Amino acid sequence: MILRGEVASDVLTMHTGINVLTPDSIKENDPYRVVYLLHGLHGDQNTWLDKTMLPVFANDYNAVFVMPAVGRSFYTDMKYGQKFFTYVSEELPELCRKVFNISGRREDTAVMGCSMGGYGALKCSLSRPEQYGFCGAISSACLYSKEQLDGLRKDPTPWLKHGGSGAEAIYRDFIAIFGEDLRPKPETEITEMVKKIQAGPVKPKIYAVCGTEDSLCAENRRFRADMEKLPFDFTYEEWPGVHDWYFFNDGLKKALGAWYA
Repeated sequence: MILRGEVASDVLTMHTGINVLTPDSIKENDPYRVVYLLHGLHGDQNTWLDKTMLPVFANDYNAVFVMPAVGRSFYTDMKYGQKFFTYVSEELPELCRKVFNISGRREDTAVMGCSMGGYGALKCSLSRPEQYGFCGAISSACLYSKEQLDGLRKDPTPWLKHGGSGAEAIYRDFIAIFGEDLRPKPETEITEMVKKIQAGPVKPKIYAVCGTEDSLCAENRRFRADMEKLPFDFTYEEWPGVHDWYFFNDGLKKALGAWYA
């Protein structure tokens, strides 16, 4: 069953789009496992359903898939904008548990995403390890955002000149998220979150992938090298591919398989 609609969010102080994919059969007693599936910078709540074979893949998993919309927020509580991280990590799970028969156990809860959504999935699972047992990070962006922001703060000209057609829009996004001074916060930096929980008793299982021709591949390989030194259940895979939905589709299939392995 595919449900497309919107919810009234108190945190966002507005109605916001959401899609939910549920199994066709209804379980009255045992709650379903749940996957929070996060979209990328150019997507919305419809993207995973419209661009991938998710409805087919879902037949193999007795789970509910929840797909929220967060605009271009990078899953943050923005300086000039809504509190999208609080919405996704706190209010949304609470709303979904009230409406759908889904489990609240961390071992039954996964968060996955591509590109900006890969960053969001890592941020959710590392910030709330007691809530998410599994993270699927597909072609993740902004893994080392502090370095990117430091460069932009020093001189945004190279970024604006060589960053492609969307560079100026992303620069404005960063100002809306972090403010004019572009100062990163510990709660938005993946490496800081990793350091904070690395010695803790509860850590998410992380499965990360990236295409070998993706412009983000070098950054993802660096993340792999850093994570493999730490006491995490971390797996990284790559294969030929670029930053597109052909790769994201395959990455989603593999991430779901890794979750159920």
